Amino acid sequence: QVQVQESGGGLVQPGGSLRLSCVASGRIFVSNSVGWFRQAPGKEREFVAVFSKSSRTYYADSVKGRFTMSRDNVKTTMYLQMDTLKPEDTAVYYCAAGRAILSAIRDPNMYGHWGQGTQVTVSS
Repeated sequence: QVQVQESGGGLVQPGGSLRLSCVASGRIFVSNSVGWFRQAPGKEREFVAVFSKSSRTYYADSVKGRFTMSRDNVKTTMYLQMDTLKPEDTAVYYCAAGRAILSAIRDPNMYGHWGQGTQVTVSS
């Protein structure tokens, strides 16, 4: 069974930085779109960033220029570097993998494998 697990969340002041990590079992990152979503209290889960199957990156407008995705050479660990964090970035962040088609790559329903989530809180 494929497992996906995030780590690296925490409490940070506005303007600060955090780096999230996502580790997946097997070679799930090789043959799937893999990315990050987040969910704030009382809100729907929303797209943050994703690597497509062809390794192109896509970012939500709200994080573009502040968040950067990367992954290691053997594609078993993925990272989300989050800089210039804002209070509105506060949410549970999820790593996800799935066979998302390009036209729906921002749709969380296209992803079948999810981690348990890691809390990110941006507050002074």
